[in-house]
Amino acid sequence: MYNNVEILFVEDSADDAVLTIRALTKSGFTNKLHHVTDGAKALDFIYCRGIYADRNIKDYPRLILLDVKMPKVSGIQVLEKLKSDPNFKSIPVVMLTSSNEGPDIEKCFALGANSYIVKPVDSDNFFHAIKEIGLYWMILNQPSH
Repeated sequence: MYNNVEILFVEDSADDAVLTIRALTKSGFTNKLHHVTDGAKALDFIYCRGIYADRNIKDYPRLILLDVKMPKVSGIQVLEKLKSDPNFKSIPVVMLTSSNEGPDIEKCFALGANSYIVKPVDSDNFFHAIKEIGLYWMILNQPSH
C-alpha cells in the first residue's frame, strides 16, 4: 500500500493540505502521493517504522513537500535528519510555509532544502506554485537513485 509513493506530503493544516492536494490532483501529480500530518509520521514513513514497518525502505519518494511548522517534530527537524543521512540526502525536499521569516528560510537552505515556498494566500497563485513544483521535481529533475 505504501510502496511506490512518489510524493510524501507532510502538512498539519487540513485546509492547506486540501488546497495542495487539489492543486497536485489538477496537475496530475497525485497518483502516488502519501499525506501525513506531522514530522514524526514523516520520519516513520521514511525509516519504515510503526505502521510503515512493512514498507520497502529502498522505495524512496521522488519528492518531499514539507511544512516548516508542525507539532511533535518540526519540518526543520525532519529536513535536518534527512539531509544528514547519506541514504536520504539526495531526495529533493521542498519546504512549504505560511511564514516569510528570513531566519527560517536561511536555516532551511543551510540544512539542504532544495526549495522554499511561501504558501500564497491567493488560491490561484498557490495552485500555480504547486503545479510548477510538481512539474519541475517530478518531470524535469532527474532522480539520483
